[in-house]
Amino acid sequence: MRIGELAARAGTTTRTLRYYEARGLLPARRSGNGHRTYDERDLKLLRQIRTLQDFGFELEETRPFVECLRAGHPEGDTCPASLAVYRRKLTELDSLIGELQAVRSEVGAQLERAERARARLAAEAAVPGGPEPVCELGGDGG
Repeated sequence: MRIGELAARAGTTTRTLRYYEARGLLPARRSGNGHRTYDERDLKLLRQIRTLQDFGFELEETRPFVECLRAGHPEGDTCPASLAVYRRKLTELDSLIGELQAVRSEVGAQLERAERARARLAAEAAVPGGPEPVCELGGDGG
């Protein structure tokens, strides 16, 4: 198949395919008239790359999976190098999850503090002569 058909079947652009070719991820085979030609194996490579990128893998992180497929393995993630990338990605994700949980905890604590302060101000405003709560950002008026 030619580059346009491969791009359409893979759900990408010919520009992206040329970029992958330049990066050595997609083989560059030429027909007698100089047109790029591809087959079902190339489509499988592209699907592997796109799936991994959808999962948040950088393009270079897909290389071991592509090489595994090119080596004749039916799946791109059964080679030792691919497994190592999975392990590194899981470690990275665990770290990000930990950071996000810490941020969430901090935001939750700030919300609780702000709600207590708002309740205190509302209670003080209910006392005759108490301060009038003012919301500087507008919204519900206090």
